[in-house]
Amino acid sequence: MDVKDVDMKVEVLVIPVADVDRAKEFYAGLGWRLDRTPPGVVQFTPHGSACSVQFGPNLTTAAPGSAKGYLVVTDIEATRNALVGSGVEVSEIFHLSPDGPVAGLDPERRSYFSRATFSDPDGNRWLLQEITSRLPGRVDAGPTAFGSVSDLANAMRRAPVAHGEHEKRTGEEDPNWPDWYAQYMLKAPLPEGRGCVALRG
Repeated sequence: MDVKDVDMKVEVLVIPVADVDRAKEFYAGLGWRLDRTPPGVVQFTPHGSACSVQFGPNLTTAAPGSAKGYLVVTDIEATRNALVGSGVEVSEIFHLSPDGPVAGLDPERRSYFSRATFSDPDGNRWLLQEITSRLPGRVDAGPTAFGSVSDLANAMRRAPVAHGEHEKRTGEEDPNWPDWYAQYMLKAPLPEGRGCVALRG
């Protein structure tokens, strides 16, 4: 078997923390699922994610606060509001431009462009990145799967908006809207549950 044909899925990434109990309280406050683990290991899984994060007193020699992770979300405004509402300090939303970061949402609301950041008590930094459709080849071409109820609900919310734009372009009502919705949702799979946060420490 060629190495390029070997499936390798990121399962768990370790983040460095100084106070395990404090970190545990913080990540529980995000609504992440606390998983069953061996003694000395704390593992949380973000809602809709196939990848988990771990921390513990002897898991890494990296300096606490030295990690950086990306969290993919489908609605960065709603996500930021939810985090702020739960007591997390989150930066203002910004977007990428040729000249660097610019305040506010991406004017065209393009995937990958709108972002915000927050940190855990140790200073490990998380970047929220809004992705509503993946670049070609980024998602496995196998059957589309929604990792959570919110994944499917968000896809259903976006479908009528996109369909409205479709009808504007054609200038005609589309009586076969269920078929159009289904095709749209399958061609634009949501990121949550399909990938993993990327940590670099």
